[in-house]
Amino acid sequence: MLDRFDRFTSAIFSIHRSIQKIQRQEMAKYGLKGAATQYLLAMARHPEGITAATLCEVCDRDKAGVSRTLSQMEDQGLIRRTGGDTPYRALLTLTDTGAQIARSVSQKAATAVALAGKELDEDRRQDFYRILQILETQLDALSDRGLPDEI
Repeated sequence: MLDRFDRFTSAIFSIHRSIQKIQRQEMAKYGLKGAATQYLLAMARHPEGITAATLCEVCDRDKAGVSRTLSQMEDQGLIRRTGGDTPYRALLTLTDTGAQIARSVSQKAATAVALAGKELDEDRRQDFYRILQILETQLDALSDRGLPDEI
């Protein structure tokens, strides 16, 4: 049983590290940190605007990290803030330059996923995504209610 756990967690951690490394490499081209990848993509999905508070939830990131990166993105002219009683509650939208970078990042992400899964046929790819969804749902539920003492 421990071997299955070790294999599972090692694979997940390795995939996560690789994704973070790719994000850092790609965002460095724009003078940004890797986390900006998630923010750009999330903001592109919300062209009407999104608050930093919602961005924290959507990207599962802490307020301080989001605020620092958003300030940097604003300084570089990639986003604009409007309204809100605090910068954290202001509505964030991408500028034209920010939207262009978000499109580029989205294309790079699609390329990374395509290259990573190039040895999977369509049926296996669909099975993989179904399995990921099951694991995500089950692990979220377990983390909320805690592990049972016995199975």
